[in-house]
Formats: sequence, C-alpha cells, structure tokens
Amino acid sequence: MSGSVALDEQTERLGARIRSVRQARGLTLVELARLAGLSHPFLSQLERGQARPSMLSLERIARALGSSQIELIAAATDDLIPGAGAARVSLVRKAEGPQGPFGGGSARILVHGDGSFIPMEFRGTNLELGEFYHHAEAEFLHVVAGRVLVDLADDGEFELVPGDSIHYAGGTLHRWCSLGDGEYRLFVVKERRTSS
Repeated sequence: MSGSVALDEQTERLGARIRSVRQARGLTLVELARLAGLSHPFLSQLERGQARPSMLSLERIARALGSSQIELIAAATDDLIPGAGAARVSLVRKAEGPQGPFGGGSARILVHGDGSFIPMEFRGTNLELGEFYHHAEAEFLHVVAGRVLVDLADDGEFELVPGDSIHYAGGTLHRWCSLGDGEYRLFVVKERRTSS
C-alpha cells in the first residue's frame, strides 16, 4: 500500500482536528511547526493521518494551538462514538468521557460531540503555578473542592474556595494551583472555536 493511507480512523480524525483548530487560529503549517518546535513535514503527515504523534509532540502542538491534549483526543474519538457527532442530546455517565492530561493535572470531558463549549471536570494537586496558558477562547472555572489560587497575570491573582467561580475572556494569560495539601477539583467550561 502507498504511504498516503491513514494509519487508522482515530489517527485520521486527530489529524483533521489539528488541521481544523490550526485553521481556526489562522496559522499555516509552517507557523504551527515553528510554534510547536516540530518539523513541517511531520505536521503535514499528521494532519493527513499518515503519522501518529507521541504524547510529548501532541502536548507541544496543543500548547501552540492554545488547546490541550485531551481536547484534541476527545474530538478525534467522539466521532467514533455512535450518536456523538450531531446529536441534540449528549449523555456522559460517571465513569465515561475522554480523560487525559490538562494543564497541571488531569481532566475528563463531560460531553460528546462538537458543541459550542467544552465542559470538563479537572483534578489537580500541583502546588506550583507553572507556565501560563493562553488561548483565544473564554473560560469559566468553578471550584468544587479544595482551595485554589488562580493567577491571571496583569488581571490579578484570586484565591478561590468551594462554591467560588471565575470567568475570563479569551486571550487572558492564566494558570492555577492548590493553596493546600491534597487534591482540588474544578468544573471548567471552555468556549469552543472552529474554523468557518
């Protein structure tokens, strides 16, 4: 078989999602390659489903796109779930939903399909703020458990406790960490942008 055949359906869908997000951001393949520190030919193969990224490469691509690994993976697998694409109703049971790394912890996406927002359950234990994240979409956080410091760079630092919420516009630098020992849990809702 020729090298132009996709490795598998999930790899092809992941490549298509990366291309869609890249185009929505107005980036060329060359620009994304530079931002992610990866080669242009590799990204071209990836977008066509002819290459599979390592988790490190996927993290670099996601950061360059202002997204996360779990969001890209979820979009690639949702289409494989019967009824997940254009359904009017999305049901995700307690132990379901795509899960994976997100920021300084892990997240579980709480909806299937390509809606206008992405609700996530986030769990973390990080005591350090780490690097800032930046993306074009607005984001909403609600603290479910634990105490959390949310750092919005020039927009200030906020100490949040269970029941507190914060919303920030797209383009806002942001990062967060625990203010105590143990796990903290957040309900995160991120706006979704797609190419027209």
